[in-house]
Order: sequence, then C-alpha cells, then structure tokens
Amino acid sequence: MTKGSAWIFALGVALLATPPASAEDIAKTLSLPVAGGLVGAKDKARFAWVENEAGVRNIWIADKGSPARRLTVFDEDDGLEIYDLELTRDGSALAYVRGGDAEFPDMEDIPNPASFASWPKQQLFVSLLDGGAPILIGEGHSPTFSPDGKNLAFTYRGSIYLWQRGQEARRIAKVAGEVGNLTWSPDGGSLLFTDNRGNHSFVGLFTVGASAVRYLQPELGFSDEPVFSPDGKKVAYVFFVDPPAGAAPDSGPYWSLRVADAATGETRTLWSAPAGEGGRWAGTRGRNLHWAADGKIIFPWERTGFLHAYAIDAKGGVPHDLTPTALELDTYTLAPDRKALVYTANLASETDRHHLWRVSLDGRTPEPLTKGDGVESYPVFAADTLAVTATDMRHPAYPAQVGKALAPIGPAPAANGFVTPEPVTFQTEDGFTVHAQLFRAKGPGKHPALIFVHGGPRRQMLLGFHPSGYYSNAYILNQHFAAEGYDVLAVNYRSGTGYGRAFRDPPGIARDGAAEYRDIEAAGRWLAAQSFVDPRRIGIWGGSWGGYLTALALARNSDLFAAGVDFHGVHAMVRGIENNLSPDAQTTGHELQWASSPMGSIEKWRSPVLLIHGDDDKNVDFGQSLLLARELTARRIPYRDLVFPNERHGFLRYADWLTAYRAADDFFRDMLANTKAR
Repeated sequence: MTKGSAWIFALGVALLATPPASAEDIAKTLSLPVAGGLVGAKDKARFAWVENEAGVRNIWIADKGSPARRLTVFDEDDGLEIYDLELTRDGSALAYVRGGDAEFPDMEDIPNPASFASWPKQQLFVSLLDGGAPILIGEGHSPTFSPDGKNLAFTYRGSIYLWQRGQEARRIAKVAGEVGNLTWSPDGGSLLFTDNRGNHSFVGLFTVGASAVRYLQPELGFSDEPVFSPDGKKVAYVFFVDPPAGAAPDSGPYWSLRVADAATGETRTLWSAPAGEGGRWAGTRGRNLHWAADGKIIFPWERTGFLHAYAIDAKGGVPHDLTPTALELDTYTLAPDRKALVYTANLASETDRHHLWRVSLDGRTPEPLTKGDGVESYPVFAADTLAVTATDMRHPAYPAQVGKALAPIGPAPAANGFVTPEPVTFQTEDGFTVHAQLFRAKGPGKHPALIFVHGGPRRQMLLGFHPSGYYSNAYILNQHFAAEGYDVLAVNYRSGTGYGRAFRDPPGIARDGAAEYRDIEAAGRWLAAQSFVDPRRIGIWGGSWGGYLTALALARNSDLFAAGVDFHGVHAMVRGIENNLSPDAQTTGHELQWASSPMGSIEKWRSPVLLIHGDDDKNVDFGQSLLLARELTARRIPYRDLVFPNERHGFLRYADWLTAYRAADDFFRDMLANTKAR
C-alpha cells in the first residue's frame, strides 16, 4: 500500500456499488453511509467523524498512513444523534455528545423518536483513544479541551462546566442565556463565549476560578463570533443589529468589528461596514471570524454583492478581498501557520458545485486545490494534513484527504444507476434568473414530472449528493423518481444561497409577498413546455419552506400542479409585526402575510396532497399540518397523511425517512404515474 492510498478504507467496502432503488424498495440506497462532523487534531494527523448508516450512528477515526477504524459500536436505528466531536491537540482523547438535538442542544425537551419507555438523555462522553471504555461526563454539549488537554469545558442550559480526568464535572459559571462559541484562551486560563439571550447577545470572558463573568462592552444588539488573538491578549468579535422592518436595502450600516483588551475589557471599533451593499451582517455556516498571523483578522463581507472573505489589520485600515475569484463562499478556515486561508466556494462559471481553494494572506491569486464533478465542503486540518467532506453524483458525503486527487479516508460506497443531473436556468416573468438541476427520466414519450423545492430557504441544491444529511436523502428520492419515469426539476429559488445577496434577499419574499413562488410557478411552466413532459401530470414536493411552497403551489395553481407531497410545511404565515410600524401599517402587513400563505388561497385548492409531519417538530409547529388537514377536510379536498409520533423536523430515524419516502413514492404513483390527468 502506498503512502497516499493508505488513507483509503481497507476493509473491502470502499467504493462498493449499491443497486439502484426500485419501485418497491429504496431502502438500500437510503441506507448508504453519510459522513458528517469531521474534525482534526491540531498537532497530529488524526481525523474523527460520524457515520450514519441506515440510522445507525458511529464515530470513526483515521490516522495518516493507517486504515480508518470505528470507535463506537452502536447498532440501532434509535434516532440518537452523535455530534460536537472535539479532539485534544495531540489527538489522544475525543469528546462527543450522544442524544439530544444538535440544532437545539439546550432544549429541555429531549427528542425520543424511537419512543423508548425510558426517555433518553443528552450525554457527553470522552474516549481515550489509546484504549479503554468511554467515560460518561454527564449531561451537556459543546465540549472544548484546554490547550494542554487536561481540562474539558462544556455547557449545559446556560451553565459552564469543567471536567478533569479522575474527577466529577463541576459548574464554574452560570449565565442568563445560552452559551455558544465556547473557546479556551491560548494559555488555558480563561474561557471566551457568546451569551445569547434571544433578542440580544453579549461576549463573555471568564477566568477559571474567578467570582464573576466579565462582559465586553454590552450593547443594544448582538455581539457574536468572538475569537482570541494568537497571544490571547486581545479579543475580536462582530457586533450587529437587525435592520428594522421596512428598512431600505442601502440603509445602515448595521454591523462592525470590535477589538477588546482581554485584561481590561477596553473595547474599540476596528471597522464599520459602510452603508449600501454589504451593510447588513451575513456569514457562512461555519466559524466566521479568524485571527491570523501578522495581526490580520479574517471576516466575511458582501461588499461586491457576493459573500467573500476579507482581511484587515487589527490596528485598523482598509479590508482586502482575499477571494476575488469566487462567486460565493461556502465555508473557510485558517491553515495551521495562520498565513493562508482555505475555503470552499462556487464560481460564476460553475454555480452549482463547491470546490476547494487556498490563498495566502499576502494578496496572491487564490490557488484551486480541487476540481471536477464533485462537491467539497467543510475544510479541516489535522496538523498540516487537509481533509474535506466530499460528495459527487454517486457518492454520499465521505471524508477525503486533499492531495493531487481526493483520497477517501473512510467508507465511501457509491450508488449505481443514477442519472447525471443537468444544470438548467430559466427566466421568471419579473426578470429573475432561476437555477435548477434536471433529473431526466429514461425512456421515450412524455413523462410525468416533479418539482422539488428545498427548505431553509437559505439553502442551495447542488449537482450531486448534498453534504447535509437531509438533502442527501432528498437527492436519493429525486434519483429514485427519475428511475421510476419522472422528470424531476430541483429548483434553487430566490431567497436561497449561492447566487449573491440580491438573489438571497430580494424584495417581497416570504411573508412580504411570497415572491419566491414566482420561481416555482415558472419552473412548473418551464417543465410543462418541454417536449418530454406530460404537462397534465406535473407534481411538486418539498419539506419545511419547501413544504410551504408546495402547499402554496397547490393552493394557487392546482391547474398546473396535479398533486403534491408536503413535508412539515408552513401553511398560515401570520405572526407578530415589529412595533416600529404604525397600527395601520401592521394591519396591512398582516393582510400581506395572509395573502402569502397557502391558507390565503385555499379556496382555489383542488389537487390531492400527502401531508407528512413529526409531532415533536421544533422548527415548524405540528399545528400547521393539523390546521391544513381540517381546512382540506372542510372543503372535501383529497389528502393523505403520515404522522410520526415523537419525531423531529429532520427525521432522526432511518425507518421514518424510509416510510415517508415510500409513502411519497406510492402517492405520486397513484396520482400521476398510473392515472391520466383529471
């Protein structure tokens, strides 16, 4: 085995082929392992990540030059997530959380989708990687090891705890909000964090053993993304306020960079975003603020209308665009020497893929590190070795070492029989360019067709498996539908990411007029105009915000959409309006919210729908589906329903995904594939 190939998983299952999903069963394809949560040790070429294989979640470890190995031995589809992986600098120990909700880790209502009689807990463990059983630390999340690896700090419902090997965890501080971004100082003496209190947040600094938490310049807004300077003497963070309702796009500025003295707390404004493009705070899905070498601070900014990474001297000056060749950043991180930035981004010439780039902080041209038909996300270093979470048209997310070519460092089985999605663009009546991916059905003649609508709406579907498990599953179902004879169009509608600020935040979206629905209607009419599509048999499906747009499509255009599958969608959009508007303006706003809702057009709804929802959903209230079911019943509009007791928004059990997808498959077969248009 060569040095490079030693990373490839060596147990005979790497790059295995799985038969394509059939009309009767998509279980095998949906059970392909999906990797996530990739982390690396700072001083050793050791990576760790979570594999979810048919709902069975386990942690894997890989050392450079050695085959990957499974650390944990769980064997049930129990819905217990594993997350918040954290390695010591030397890679000798790993902390992780099992149970609870990774999206809402401080919530007292712990998920129990398997309906265990003894309700599960959120539990924090530490595994010593030289052997021995994992150590149960207690309830908590967001673990972070001190630089010397001797102390582990973590948080649980507003408290900060400290654990040392051989001792019980003890609470060292309590705050009023939720603790986020918990970080040790370089000397291991203090903890930096965000105290999120809902409608505002502070940056807190706590010296271990002190009697009080210090807050760095509390203000009327959100202080977030705190980071220590390399010597620990300074703290940088972002301060922002949300623009008020009705604010002009070029108003502001609404955010700035602050630098504080860690010893005295004295804080100054390093730089303020000017009014105009980029005047509102926007970040990536990862850590956004980094303190690099030579006193440079790295931060995201949309000054060009697209999210790029900028560098500014910590003493002040003019920000410099580090990523001018990118269209839009996805995520980024500093190289170990803090002198270069590694990032994933798309290009104007290839909008629906993310590739990996490296750029030095001295202003040189960025260097591409990957290319081709894949998608790379979440770059991570272990010592000086770089890895990413990789996908492509046939492989769900797997960890891969970055070199002359990507080399899998863990399981990377592939799906067979998939079609190659084609990039498509079309225009809406109001002049927007919409991007989509077309999954062409095989066979002659006119086919039934489907629109897929992603959720979020801050998402972007890609030309291949998505790094997110939720959308990895959606990609599988779209491929399954194509194999079943449907032409499927996955639509990246306005208010999504990947195409710039003007696309992500245009006027009139969501409760302010549902402008994004124009893109969905345009997609349906584009499909109807294709020679290979039967325009009388077009369906639509989606989840969350995609469920909302699915319901809105059926309510407004049952003439175009013959059937739909609505996963946990929003159906009544009316909610409170800010008090900066007059009572008359608030009334007008509520009327617009109602008109933007599926309920606002329900009298026109005629097409059948399948409603799917877990009743423990914390993102979209289960009552939204209860409401719609009652209204459909009252109007004798045909619907089916599928309810999962104790299940969350993004289903935590493989069995529930499989049941839901089989139900969607059966529904569209009955409504579109096996019937003529009504």
